[in-house]
Amino acid sequence: MRYILSLDQGTTSSRALLFDHHGAVRSVAQREFAQIFPQPGWVEHDPEEIAASQIAVALQALTQAHAQSSDIGAIGITNQRETTIVWDRASGKPIYNAIVWQDRRTAAFCNQLKAQGHENLIQQRTGLLIDAYFSGSKISWILDHVPNARQLAETGRLAFGTVDTWLVWKLTGGRVHITDASNASRTMLFNLHSGFWDRNLLDLFRIPASMLPTVCSSSEVYGEVSAVPGLNGISIAGIAGDQQAALFGQRCTTPGLTKNTYGTGCFMLQSTGNRAVSSTHRLLTTVAWRLGDKTDYALEGSVFVGGAVVQWLRDGLGIIRTSSEVEALANSVSNNGGVYFVPAFVGLGAPHWDSYARGAIFGLTRGSNAGHIARAALESIAYQVADLMDAVQTDTHTPLQELRVDGGASANDSLMQFQADILGVPVVRPSITETTALGAAFLAGLGAGFWMEAQAIADLPREERRFEPRLPRSQVDEMRQRWNEAISRAKSWEQVGENKSRS
Repeated sequence: MRYILSLDQGTTSSRALLFDHHGAVRSVAQREFAQIFPQPGWVEHDPEEIAASQIAVALQALTQAHAQSSDIGAIGITNQRETTIVWDRASGKPIYNAIVWQDRRTAAFCNQLKAQGHENLIQQRTGLLIDAYFSGSKISWILDHVPNARQLAETGRLAFGTVDTWLVWKLTGGRVHITDASNASRTMLFNLHSGFWDRNLLDLFRIPASMLPTVCSSSEVYGEVSAVPGLNGISIAGIAGDQQAALFGQRCTTPGLTKNTYGTGCFMLQSTGNRAVSSTHRLLTTVAWRLGDKTDYALEGSVFVGGAVVQWLRDGLGIIRTSSEVEALANSVSNNGGVYFVPAFVGLGAPHWDSYARGAIFGLTRGSNAGHIARAALESIAYQVADLMDAVQTDTHTPLQELRVDGGASANDSLMQFQADILGVPVVRPSITETTALGAAFLAGLGAGFWMEAQAIADLPREERRFEPRLPRSQVDEMRQRWNEAISRAKSWEQVGENKSRS
């Protein structure tokens, strides 16, 4: 067995990567697929296209490495989380498009659940907040809006799955209907404490238990590929949602270890070990992974606008032509010149949770230029991550020792140095940046015996660069105070406007 095949099924593309015993990438294949927007706020994918694109890149990755199925120790799957697919068990065909995690069509239903007083019950049992983001309300919508769906569901004909479940079903020719605990914990239907689907929540959402996949560990042999020539006979042995897979890929396997992914938004997860920590700052408590009969948990917080602020500088303001130019523009000035940028284009996420906040730039003078704005935009990413980290440390009572980073913007040295300065701890960038796919590969490799124990993974090369904090804490405290003032002025902006228009 020369390789592990990692299937990284994302929101806009399907990717496949081959990893060797040293955790090095030996081949990569990627294919984008269609984004479907039937109405404002609605986002869908074609489940058949998801599966076809993922299978195509898997075969392509093998071809590029001149590998056969016999060279593959196992397949690991990591996936866009919360995206919801319902299909007919008899035909194997979806009864509706996949409703994507970004989709907001069930927001009114979620608000109704809040008004009925269900928020505490759901948070206590699932670790999640009531939101259209999660799978439960999406399943309800499909059952209520697709003709005959509810009747078929009641007779046991329909199956639900997140994208991992759908891919396993397709790869095994419909023989295996499973998910792992990390994905199950993102549905708003899974009881974190019992480790099973919650009957009361299924009743609340009017979802028959027969639709749901069996919840397995994140690292075990679930079955073999039997429906894809070229992949048949390979064991499927690891599954984790994308952010949990990145946490495992960063080897954050002991309590207090923390990673942040810098993408369009930012996702910070801190491992809390065998403790499901309840948040007082509206962070999410989630399953990190389940290995054997041992479940590990994490606290998760998200920043809505991370790297997207750089895209806005490019597409909205036009001060850079490509995103890669932002670092040089920001470094064209020695500091931010007193400019603070709050990129609340769609409100503020954790820990502020203000949907009425809007983007704002403060401190502009006649001496301000494009460099100051670019620098303030990059700094806003680091400030938002620091706000998240404060909330996590308060909830867990665990001081941060270092922050492990991945995602596109983690390649920006200036941003990573500023992040270290603001946090006051080292920021560590890995030597292998494909941490999400690597995490799935690790889980599959452990499940299939490609790596015999977790220590073999821990000993693999990890660190590419470590950014040590340089700024004095007094200066950082002053800068963060100014940031806090900017945040306070951006909050409730839209609400204030609504109130004035009513008066």
